[in-house]
Amino acid sequence: MTLDRRDFLLASAGAAGALDFVAESRAAESRAAGRGAPFTLDYAPHFDMFAQSAGRDLVDQIAFMADQGFRSLEDNWMANRSPAEQEKIRAALDKHGMRMGVFVAHAEFGKPTFTSADPAARERITADIKRAVEVAERVGAKWCTVVPGAYERNREWDYQTANVIDNLRRAAELCEPSGLVMVLEPLNWWSDHGGVFLHKTAQAFLICRAVDSPSCKILFDIYHQQISEGHLIRNIDQAWNEIAYFQIGDNPGRCEPGTGEIHYANLLRHIHAKGYTGILGMEHGNSKPGKEGEAAVIAAYRAVDPR
Repeated sequence: MTLDRRDFLLASAGAAGALDFVAESRAAESRAAGRGAPFTLDYAPHFDMFAQSAGRDLVDQIAFMADQGFRSLEDNWMANRSPAEQEKIRAALDKHGMRMGVFVAHAEFGKPTFTSADPAARERITADIKRAVEVAERVGAKWCTVVPGAYERNREWDYQTANVIDNLRRAAELCEPSGLVMVLEPLNWWSDHGGVFLHKTAQAFLICRAVDSPSCKILFDIYHQQISEGHLIRNIDQAWNEIAYFQIGDNPGRCEPGTGEIHYANLLRHIHAKGYTGILGMEHGNSKPGKEGEAAVIAAYRAVDPR
């Protein structure tokens, strides 16, 4: 629409509706001017990653993400939002043809939960997973994150592993009817989460094979696994059949690709070549503040996205 057309509308209508129409068309053209082509891989930003550019309104942030070429959203704390806000987010995602990435269903860092046979721990797990199923149906999510808690220092490791498998089997039975997939996230001991039970890729692979459910898979967080064990491509290949989701963050610093030691261009090219069509959550901070930092995040993903 041209400026002459807008002026005509204002002159002939002279009403608030015409003003609204003009404002909306200008906003749409402004967004279109900065629109980026869709990325090859399906990266998922989180809320407030682009708040300086898009504003604080969550719907506006989703629109900005879509305009920059992102096709998914990740929100760890979705389960803590009200049903009304969840529905609002779902409507915005549907409007822009975007997918919902992971949200946290169960995360415990300091206490045993899945490693325990205690009835109270199992009640908590059941309640968390039932709530996750409800949230997933409301927001259109396919995956939810599970961190199985701390290990017990006075119990043999293998007994704890058996408890984790038993508890995950029960949880999977709750998820399977709706198709929700729990993705188990190994976390590093050395920089962030000392004492958690699940910390290695092979460990998660063994547990998923033992649970033997389509609703129990691995979340391969590249940041954590670089710290825990390295050999990223080798471990991705060996665990491939059980990996359902990736998360991204460079190390050190846990910011966007290119700010640390991980060769993301090679790694993402390898993941793409293996035929991965799932989501890669951008679970990291911005290395620079303000709009400049937000633009740097987008540029970093353009630089490493496979072509």
